[in-house]
Amino acid sequence: MLAVTVASAVLLCAGIVARADGLDQQRADAVVELRALASQSHSAAQRTDYLEGAVERAEQDTADRAAVLEVRPAFVAELAALSTAIEGAKGKVDTTTHVASALSTQQTVLAENKNPDTVTAATATIHAITEKVGSEVSSWEAIQSARSAGPGGPAYTTSGADGYARVRAALDRVGGGGVGLYESSSCAGGSAPACANSNGYIKYRADIANWGEGRLNWAMAHELAHIYQFRVWGALTSSSGYGSLFGNDPEFLANCMAVVRGYPGSVGCNGDQQAWASGIWVGAVR
Repeated sequence: MLAVTVASAVLLCAGIVARADGLDQQRADAVVELRALASQSHSAAQRTDYLEGAVERAEQDTADRAAVLEVRPAFVAELAALSTAIEGAKGKVDTTTHVASALSTQQTVLAENKNPDTVTAATATIHAITEKVGSEVSSWEAIQSARSAGPGGPAYTTSGADGYARVRAALDRVGGGGVGLYESSSCAGGSAPACANSNGYIKYRADIANWGEGRLNWAMAHELAHIYQFRVWGALTSSSGYGSLFGNDPEFLANCMAVVRGYPGSVGCNGDQQAWASGIWVGAVR
């Protein structure tokens, strides 16, 4: 009985040990599984945080772009107004700097997709440029109106605005920016293409608006020379040098004065004549 009892006890202990080993293994497996679940849970939490952050960023980005798009139409409208102003300024004022500034501002707006304040500021910049161009054009037109109104007639008739603008540009180019100009067919009864008046203005015949640039520049330089002659007329007609070098011919002297300015006509003059003629441009009669 003792042997049986001992054997039974041994078997029971072995069973208990085996059961304990099994439970320990199950516990170890459970720990491993728990750790895996914890890791998965942590990863899922991180993924959730990332997705929530991505959604928030996307929503903010969408809101920013919507805000920028909302103010862009005003910028486009200002660009259209500036384009119209620049087109109207052609032949009147130099808009090169204004165009460069507008292009730079436009690039800033094209690159902006988050901050509507940037676009709003750019819109204000374009508006300011448009106002500047308009102001410069208005000043130019006022000057033209003031200096081109001739006695007894409008600035132009037959030659039209473009023709007048071309002759005006030639006169400005040769140094006559402050001299009045208007169209008239009264120069030598219409036989002369242009003439200068002792009151300080120049008249031109309509057809010379179609002359080539070189010839038109020379014509305006020639007539401008007469304006300067009138300013020293008394001393000029009393000068022996005027008689000996130019035969008291104001047309010949005007040609030489134009040569000095860099606009030669068909009649040349020598170095002595050019040197003497240059003095008239600065009011000196020798």
